[in-house]
Amino acid sequence: MTNRLRPLMLALALLAALALTGCVGSGSSTAEDKVLTVAMECAYAPYNWTQQDDANGAVPIKDSPDYAYGYDVMMAKKIAQALDMELEIVRLDWDSLVPAVQSGTVDCVIAGQSITSDRMQSVDFTTPYYYASIVTLVRADGDYAGAASVADLAGAVCTSQRNTVWYDVCLPQIPDAEILPAQDSAGAMLIALNSGSCEAVVTDMPTALAACTAYENFKLLDFSGTDGDFEVSQEEINIGISLKKGNTALLDKINGVLAEMTADDFNRMMDEAIAVQPLNS
Repeated sequence: MTNRLRPLMLALALLAALALTGCVGSGSSTAEDKVLTVAMECAYAPYNWTQQDDANGAVPIKDSPDYAYGYDVMMAKKIAQALDMELEIVRLDWDSLVPAVQSGTVDCVIAGQSITSDRMQSVDFTTPYYYASIVTLVRADGDYAGAASVADLAGAVCTSQRNTVWYDVCLPQIPDAEILPAQDSAGAMLIALNSGSCEAVVTDMPTALAACTAYENFKLLDFSGTDGDFEVSQEEINIGISLKKGNTALLDKINGVLAEMTADDFNRMMDEAIAVQPLNS
């Protein structure tokens, strides 16, 4: 071997070795490891929740003895199966979901996120995997049980989950509302309503239906289709799967799976999730 060829052969050998050990490039490739890593709160029924066993097809939560299930897990399982990938569920708090996608710690977030223009500055979204109208929950024995419009909620003590359209967009539309600090989770806002700490919470229809199953003293107020409804854009009620910006390969694959489903499919899956949520027992 000539002296000129020796360095080239050594370089090629080194590149081959690095490729075999996965050291070339930054981060692992979803296509290579065949694992779809999905983040969610595991505390947002009926979209996702934590349970102690694998009942109904629940999936183990990474680095935890617990399992995750709910609409988001059902959707994640369907997508992983269609893409011939293993599914890994990662439990994160709400505010950590977007950073996890941005950093590449997870492949995507399936967690009941609205497809808002604000979020789209940080991550890419799939087409909607659910369409959720916005509603209000009050106590059935409270002063606002008969409210028929947003205006009828005037003066209510209210709250909702932080960093959501419910808190940021909807609550300010209630005249003279006393808006309490945002709650860390959907579960926390429901506890606040049940305890009497507030008189109303704004949320989406699936969360409200699940809550009414768990709390018999709740009443669901739906102003949809009336002049007294909350004013929200279509993007704010469309729920999507978020991915790291530029990850078009995975985005296209997931959109391909969602394209095979209809709104009726989404609603049927959501009904199944509500029926088996832990608080329903």
